[in-house]
Amino acid sequence: MSEAKGVEAVERALSILDCFEPDTTELSLAEIARHTGLYKSTILRLAVSLERFGYLVRGEGSRFRVGPTAWRLGANYRQSFDLAAVIRPQLKQLSEATNETASFYVKEGRHRVCLFRHEPPRAIRHTIQEGVSLPLVQGASGKILQIFAKIQQDYGTEEDARVRSCGIAISMGERDVEVAAIATPILSTSGGLVGALAVSGLITRFGPDRQEEMTILLKDYRKALEKMIIC
Repeated sequence: MSEAKGVEAVERALSILDCFEPDTTELSLAEIARHTGLYKSTILRLAVSLERFGYLVRGEGSRFRVGPTAWRLGANYRQSFDLAAVIRPQLKQLSEATNETASFYVKEGRHRVCLFRHEPPRAIRHTIQEGVSLPLVQGASGKILQIFAKIQQDYGTEEDARVRSCGIAISMGERDVEVAAIATPILSTSGGLVGALAVSGLITRFGPDRQEEMTILLKDYRKALEKMIIC
């Protein structure tokens, strides 16, 4: 099925709003142009409409900031936010993309709990039940939950520092000698740990090339989820 076409002008306007991050409260016209690749004249025309509907506010020196309408929509999103409704579709897509089991774990004391998961239709797969509690000290998702739950950025071993730096942990037969897993953290907009996103399957299917492929996919899905999760 072909991808549905959008409205170019709307997508350009949304690309302007997409420039603003939690640590970027104001942007100049030149900065927006650099981020979006749009001509300054195009940005100014779109900004008129965005200002009119309260999505942008133009301050002194032609610097722009997010307007009250965006805040109102964000407040509505927070009130209606359902973690399962956000996580489950992404797990399904990740599982289909890798043909492996995709799971989301949270930290509970010294254990990790599989909150959500989606398994592929293939006959030989890693089966994990939602709600199962596993040790934190074993598995890729356990490493992620331990390391990213630590407050001190420099706390831990050299391996901890490497995992924190690259945002990826890999385990090969740690909890089950036949199972491998790759995991990445999911962080909230404030930087707090929400959980760990993981792909797991038969260890023989997790060679170097597949590890690289799944690492790229995990990072893509992490980026998408962190834009949607508000907590």
